Amino acid sequence: MGRFHRHEDGTAHSHDHGDHGHSHDHGDHSGYQTGAQRIDVLESIFAENDARADINRKAFESNGVSALNLMSSPGSGKTTVLAATLDELAGEIAVGVIEGDIATDLDAAKLSGRGAQVSLLNTNNGFGGECHLDAPMVNRALAGLDLTDLDLVVIENVGNLVCPAEFDVGEHAKAMVYSVTEGEDKPLKYPVMFRSVDVVLLNKIDLLPYLDTDIDAYTAPVREVNPAAEVLPVSARTGAGMEAWYGWVRRFLSE
Repeated sequence: MGRFHRHEDGTAHSHDHGDHGHSHDHGDHSGYQTGAQRIDVLESIFAENDARADINRKAFESNGVSALNLMSSPGSGKTTVLAATLDELAGEIAVGVIEGDIATDLDAAKLSGRGAQVSLLNTNNGFGGECHLDAPMVNRALAGLDLTDLDLVVIENVGNLVCPAEFDVGEHAKAMVYSVTEGEDKPLKYPVMFRSVDVVLLNKIDLLPYLDTDIDAYTAPVREVNPAAEVLPVSARTGAGMEAWYGWVRRFLSE
């Protein structure tokens, strides 16, 4: 969204070039709309999204369902974490998954046959696809789940470290998967995402011996940005640390 962003309290604003002490001749770029008109349009988009998020949340709660928004960058191992979680909870907790992807059903196929209801949500709109899920999209995907039979819905968001954190989709908590292969600086470079979540799964810790670093190098920046978030070092591939994550999910459902 360029110069526009929304704060945690729901307020939003944009920055014009004057804020940065320099100016440009926009020339051929005069078609870009900035200022009050742009803010009004984007605030309207957020307001509509938040209203639909409330509808989603009421639908979850009226059926006794807890909803978790699972976010990450592409390639962090989010789907592998989710697959292992479904295997662990099968027969104990009734889980539904809204599987968000720009295109293909590859991740949905990986999650099928693991005891969960799966509703695929492709954001491809003919122009490359949306880089995040929003509340209206999730509302449409709910038609693919029978909420009356579920305890938990996991909304696997599109892989992106920016946009997903700004859109309430009706969840009760946010979690993210953060891979050690992404580098220790990501919480400082993408603070909005890390600040928005309740728990961070530091994934692929089995690769740490090959990266000449340690867990503290990753957890310290997370805690600097979000002291309240629980940080769980895990390896979805080997299973190391995953019991702590499963315990977090069970506590989340009992709250």
